[in-house]
Amino acid sequence: MIFLSELLLQSKIAQRAFERLQATHKNFDRLEVWCSIQSILVSAANISKILWPSKNPLRGERLRGILKVEADNILSNRKFRNHFEHYDERIEERFDKWPNGVYIDLAMNPSIRGGFGGNDHRGYNSFDNSLMFRGERLDLNKVLAALVEVHNNCKLYVLDFP
Repeated sequence: MIFLSELLLQSKIAQRAFERLQATHKNFDRLEVWCSIQSILVSAANISKILWPSKNPLRGERLRGILKVEADNILSNRKFRNHFEHYDERIEERFDKWPNGVYIDLAMNPSIRGGFGGNDHRGYNSFDNSLMFRGERLDLNKVLAALVEVHNNCKLYVLDFP
């Protein structure tokens, strides 16, 4: 029950961050964009660690079974969270490979301008709600859908709180 309660909490935190992110589309606040994205990634990763734990895979299997979460669910992949959490390493890698040139980070709507090159870093496209990192794309709408599904399935077992 404790794990289910934590999944419910983390999904609500992420959903609230999605609401804040959507609000930035009307009233542009660059800092709030990146605060919201980071909150989404951290909460999604916390859910991922509960449902796909490294130290107790059986617990994860059982919880995924209870909640009807497929093993290949988008939340199982923590790659984008790792890009943000280990950003210092990504910067070092970039400058080790390409010590010169233009460095682009925290770009807004990069895919509209043709996307990022292979050397660039974080970007957010508000038109399709996607996150970019070094040319890789994460559809935040799919992340939200998976979070809502986990949230709704947890509510079957745990009382929701405001």
